[in-house]
Amino acid sequence: MTRGTSSPGSTALPGRSPRNALWFLLPAVVLLGALVVYPLLFSVVRSFFDQGGSEFVGLRNYVNTFTDDRTLTAFRNNVIWVVVAPAAVTCLGLIFAVLSERVRWSTAFRLVLFMPMAISLFASGVIFRLVYEEDPDQGVVNAMAVGVHDVFSAPSPYPGARPRENAGFAATEGGFASPVKYSPGDVATVPLVGFPAKDVPAAAASISQPQPHPGELRGVAWLDVSAGGVAGKPDRAEKGLPGLAVEAVDASGKVAGRAMTADDGQFTFVGLPSGGYSVRLAENNFALPFRGLTWLGPSLITPVVISSWIWIMTGFAITFIAAGLSAIPRDALEAARVDGATEWQVFRRVTVPLLAPVLLVVFVTLVINVLKIFELVFVIAPGSVQEEANVLALQMWQVSFGAGGDQGAGSALAVLLFLLVAPAMLFNIRRFRREQS
Repeated sequence: MTRGTSSPGSTALPGRSPRNALWFLLPAVVLLGALVVYPLLFSVVRSFFDQGGSEFVGLRNYVNTFTDDRTLTAFRNNVIWVVVAPAAVTCLGLIFAVLSERVRWSTAFRLVLFMPMAISLFASGVIFRLVYEEDPDQGVVNAMAVGVHDVFSAPSPYPGARPRENAGFAATEGGFASPVKYSPGDVATVPLVGFPAKDVPAAAASISQPQPHPGELRGVAWLDVSAGGVAGKPDRAEKGLPGLAVEAVDASGKVAGRAMTADDGQFTFVGLPSGGYSVRLAENNFALPFRGLTWLGPSLITPVVISSWIWIMTGFAITFIAAGLSAIPRDALEAARVDGATEWQVFRRVTVPLLAPVLLVVFVTLVINVLKIFELVFVIAPGSVQEEANVLALQMWQVSFGAGGDQGAGSALAVLLFLLVAPAMLFNIRRFRREQS
């Protein structure tokens, strides 16, 4: 019998000796046991012991896990991640993969969308921490939001300004109003502070005291910051504040007249009925400029981190779904078009059903990835809101290695996280085996 052949009654295939294969598999089995199996078994055993590892506590660590507020927050956030993130990435990947087939540079387009996958999650977290920075001079998102806001809503002319103390004005719901009542023929003086003199409009002129006039309520508003002048009194060295909206409010609280200050700060109400009026400076004169949203605050931090993960993982979904698209028989698509189906009908009733196995694999893989998310939450969420953005993997690390680290409780969290990931892993393994068979 020649070497490499088998006897007539043997079932072994030529060149396939199980004994020889075992020697080649042995290094991988040793590494797998040392790096995966042993840590897994050790974590299971360690989860039944106390913080020091010397006292057996049974299921106490697991009971504490389900009664700890931070862990429950992490569970809640993981549910949000699983429900939102994989579905969003799968849908975006499907849309971009289908659309990219219709452009000439489809390969380059997919390469650009896949590039975020080449960046580590830690580096991506640093990038998105800057992108969502609250200061619009640094954060790209808030810079865009401020730009769009200012297009539709002009900023106030004198943000932060206010009447000088003891000037006879008090803060009210609609702005700053004078408790003193003025009548036609009176003159109201409005000294303002809290605004940089260098930011006064170039058109502003030196103020002059308006003269009383029968039937008219007059006044002047100026920036009262002259070092040599008297506080609360107009001085020729001081500038009037043009463009201020001033209102005359009657005894019932209704606005009886509106006026706008001139370049020298003077304003005039004409045609007011006789009676007493409160002079009010509208609050939109002094509103602070719009600075965007607090994206990294407690209410928005989880959506922000999810958006960064979607940006990173969409390229992964596009790559897999594009490979599935290339395997779809073109005859089926053309037959549907010949039968009169629209492109939307072809997509919904032919493309998506044929891609269903690929979409399911992508979705399950993303679910596994989401359950293990750690770096993005750790880097993007500031320390003050990290508890609101917490997830199980981060909570496990904080409990195990944070202040007063409790590796017993951390091991219990690790076991729970493994039990959550295991069903998705087993589903993928069974599906791969079914496809191979």
